Amino acid sequence: MKMNEPEKEEPAFEFAVVIPRRIVQENDEDSDCVKVLVDEFQKVGLKVERVLGFADEFIKLAAPLEILGRAAAELEIKKRTHIGMDLQFQIEDLDAFVKQPDGSTFSWHERFQCYFHLIYGLVNHGQSAVTLKFDEKTIYWQIGENLLQKLESENIVKQVFPLHDEKKRKKLLRSWALKWWDVTNQPIDEIYSYYGAKIAIYFAFLGMYTRWLLFVAAFGLALHFIDFGPLQLVVLPTFFIVVILWAVMFSQFWKRKNSALLARWPISSAVAAYSGCNIPASKGSTLQPPMELPKVWENDIAKDKEIFQRYEWFGRLMRFRNDAIILFSIICLQLPFELAYAHLYEVMGNDVTKFGLTAVYLPTIQYITQIGGKVSVGLIKSESNENTEKRADSLIYKVFGLYFMQTYIGLFYHALLHRNFKTLRKVLIQRLLLSEILENLLENSLPCLKYKYKKFRVRHKKKNEKGRSTEKINFSSRVEKEYLKPSYTASIGAELEDGLFDDFLELTLQFGMITMFACVFPPAFAFAAVNNLMEIRTDALKLLAILRRPVPRDARTIGAWLNIFQFLTVMSICTNCALLVWLYDQEGKWRIEPGLAAILIMEHVLLLFKFGFSRLVPAEPAWVRANRAKRVTKAQNICSKRLLRTISDEKALSELKKWK
Repeated sequence: MKMNEPEKEEPAFEFAVVIPRRIVQENDEDSDCVKVLVDEFQKVGLKVERVLGFADEFIKLAAPLEILGRAAAELEIKKRTHIGMDLQFQIEDLDAFVKQPDGSTFSWHERFQCYFHLIYGLVNHGQSAVTLKFDEKTIYWQIGENLLQKLESENIVKQVFPLHDEKKRKKLLRSWALKWWDVTNQPIDEIYSYYGAKIAIYFAFLGMYTRWLLFVAAFGLALHFIDFGPLQLVVLPTFFIVVILWAVMFSQFWKRKNSALLARWPISSAVAAYSGCNIPASKGSTLQPPMELPKVWENDIAKDKEIFQRYEWFGRLMRFRNDAIILFSIICLQLPFELAYAHLYEVMGNDVTKFGLTAVYLPTIQYITQIGGKVSVGLIKSESNENTEKRADSLIYKVFGLYFMQTYIGLFYHALLHRNFKTLRKVLIQRLLLSEILENLLENSLPCLKYKYKKFRVRHKKKNEKGRSTEKINFSSRVEKEYLKPSYTASIGAELEDGLFDDFLELTLQFGMITMFACVFPPAFAFAAVNNLMEIRTDALKLLAILRRPVPRDARTIGAWLNIFQFLTVMSICTNCALLVWLYDQEGKWRIEPGLAAILIMEHVLLLFKFGFSRLVPAEPAWVRANRAKRVTKAQNICSKRLLRTISDEKALSELKKWK
């Protein structure tokens, strides 16, 4: 489909409702629960297709453009218009609104909201309760009651989940996941149209990060394989300076690319403000949300001011308390455990014993970190964050503190306390090679194993029902296969974050490891670049072929992760300067010689460059600002002309009345 081409094709099935397969078929169709549900879907204009699986029955749903437009108008969704303003959508004025990059009217996030409104908007508007039957079970659909929520509470509707659009999925497989020869090139606009802004921004960030890594990787490999002799102590600081300049410029130029992507995608502020992960959306804080507070502002200004202040300061105190709890847990519980492991690894001389210690340590620390993540999720429920994205950012900061301690404290121990650079290089190689390879294998193999296990359970259950049947059960229905696939969820839980949490966490931990210890092991950048090249395609395959279609999460940036990248850049300046000091001052006399003085000056200059580069290079390209200003001017001109025309018409009408 070409850019801005109207939607002419039949709507694809994008949602499915899962119902257990019935044992007893109802004779009375008027009271048949599934038949009533299908009829209600059709009454609101949805296209319905029923599929009978081996263990469950599926109702596939598709919505024509007119039905989505009506739902968007009811939801008061604001969309970008050709004059640059975000106006409430009206299906009658379809041509006035900007199309998506694939030519469709609504983005995946907007369609998801419309589907959710239609599916969960089935209410009994009759004069009496409706009797429904399912497997000899009688249910009463009361007046004003939501049908789907009623059936979910009765365990008749097992799940509602989004479906892959098979045509678009296969197209993305060819142009993205299986296109290995394009290295870092990706169809970002198509990814945005199919998955939404959050996932598209992640892959745009991953692609740019990998491209920028290639230069530093080549420099690191040259430094490793070429013997510079006495100049080695000069080349290492040069490499360190290049790495820091690279990291600072990458962060700032990513902001510019991010702004360019947002200018290209018609994301309205109303859509970007909402970000959901669950179906239905998770419940918010018990405190009154900030978007509801202005509604009472007109009643009593003094009283309402007190409500605002109490809400603001109580929320800040709760965030401070939660941060203090996490920080205390890291220092008092996790830090001693990590130091004990690092010390035992240092004193053990046998490699087999070290391997056994690491084999015990890795699952233990992963279990402890997951517990910390669940505790963080529980603490965030008491915080008064503005929306789901703010709550997710708060969770990211807390959980990253746990992973930061887990990943780097052992490296700091070997580097700063013992100055054992040989052991440090060995640990870095283990973390970069073994951990990343194992993580990639687990990341892609575990969903496959879960899928195989679910299929095995269905087959086993079906064979038991038939009584030791030797008939082989094949899953021919695509919707049932998708239902058995795992969801794109985070390791810490799906309440606030999806699988992007683990993907971003892997990138940040890798970035910190290669930059903070750049002087010790320059080839680490090459390992990271190769890993990321594989990551782009394996993550694409994972999303397109292994997992269900994720619930859309629209956002304008990568959020808290960019702040973490910038924090790690500052840490890299400090750690690499310390490493260079110990390389120059091997005797530990701490004399301010020319080399040490140069390192201290270099540290201050790099920190100044880090915090001053953003003033030199603006985060938003000039063409984006000019384009936005042009749209604003155009909108103001149109509004002014309409206002003048209205005033003139009113004046002419009043004069006509006087003449009469």
